[in-house]
Amino acid sequence: MSVFGLNWQFNWVARYGHVELSPRERDRLRVLGLWQETRDGPLACRTFGVSRATLYRWRRRFDPTDLTSLKERSRRPRRVRTPRWPLKLITAVHQVRETYPRWGKDKLVILLRAQGHATSASTVGRILTSLRKHGRLVEPKRRPLGAAKRRPRRPYAMRKPQEYHPRRPGDLVQLDTLDIRPLPGVSLKQFTARDVVSRWDVLQAHGRATAELAVQFLDAVQARMPFAIRAVQVDGGAEFFAAFEAECQRRGIRLFVLPPKSPKLNGAVERAQRTHTEEFYEVTDCAWTLEALNRELLQWERTYNTLRPHQALGYLTPLQFLQQHGIILKNNPSLSHM
Repeated sequence: MSVFGLNWQFNWVARYGHVELSPRERDRLRVLGLWQETRDGPLACRTFGVSRATLYRWRRRFDPTDLTSLKERSRRPRRVRTPRWPLKLITAVHQVRETYPRWGKDKLVILLRAQGHATSASTVGRILTSLRKHGRLVEPKRRPLGAAKRRPRRPYAMRKPQEYHPRRPGDLVQLDTLDIRPLPGVSLKQFTARDVVSRWDVLQAHGRATAELAVQFLDAVQARMPFAIRAVQVDGGAEFFAAFEAECQRRGIRLFVLPPKSPKLNGAVERAQRTHTEEFYEVTDCAWTLEALNRELLQWERTYNTLRPHQALGYLTPLQFLQQHGIILKNNPSLSHM
C-alpha cells in the first residue's frame, strides 16, 4: 500500500490555525493538495473542473507562508487606454447638459451634432460619467411640485399601540365607508362597522359622508352590536374628524386612526366591504332610495350576522360565536325577529 504525504510546503498551512477562506479559495487549496499528493495534474483538473493552465498558475502563485496568495487577483491590465476626447467636445457636453439637466445622452448627441461635433451617444455617455466622477457635473435635486399638506391635529385620536390586542368582542370595531354609484346620477355612501373578534357587522347608507352622519352611524353601531364597544379604528377620512372624534371622546370610546396610505391595517372592514358588494349589491335588485335601501340593508345585516356561516369563525355565525363564548346579548333591534 502506498502512502502519500503532502509536500513540506503544505505543512505550513497547519501552522495558521483558523484562517478565513472563501469556498473558492478552499477549493484552490484542495486542488493544489490533490495535485501535490498524486502528482497527477489531469486528475486534479478533472476532479475540480479546472484547466491545466489554471492549475499551474495557481501553483506558481501559491506561497505556503501566506494564504492570501490563494485569493483572486485583479485581471485589470497594467496599462489601461486613457480617453482621448477633445477638450472642445468635453466642454460642449458639459455646457449642453447644464442647459438641459434632465436630458440623456441620446438627446444631447443630437444637439452636439447640430453644433458640428462628430460623436456618438456612447461617447457622450462616457463623458457624462467622467464629469460626474470628477465632481464637475452635479445632478439637480428634485423639487416637489406642491407644498406638503399639514395634517390637522387630532386632539383625541391616536395610533393603535402595538401592545393593544383585541381579545373580546367590542375591543376593536373597524369603521369605513363604501362609495356606491349603481346608476348615473346616483351616488351613495355606505357606512360599515365590523367587530374584528366576532365578525359582527352593522351597515347604514347615507347620501354623503360627513362627521355628523358618522355620529349617527356610531349611534346605530352601539345600538345594534350586542356588546359594549370599547375602541373604534378609522382611516383619515374627513367624516371621522371633528364632531365624530369629539363624540367618541365624550362616550369614552378609544379612537384609533390609521397612518396615511395603510388600508391594510383596517383589513377586516375592507374585507367586509368586498363581501357586502359581492353577496348583496351584485345579486340584489335594490331600491336606490335611502329609506328603502336601509330597510334592505338591515335585512341583509340580520342574515349576515345570524344565518351566514363564517369560515373565520369555524363556520359559525357571529350570533352562534357570541352564544358559544357566553357573551350576554343586550336588547338589539337587529335580533327582534328571532
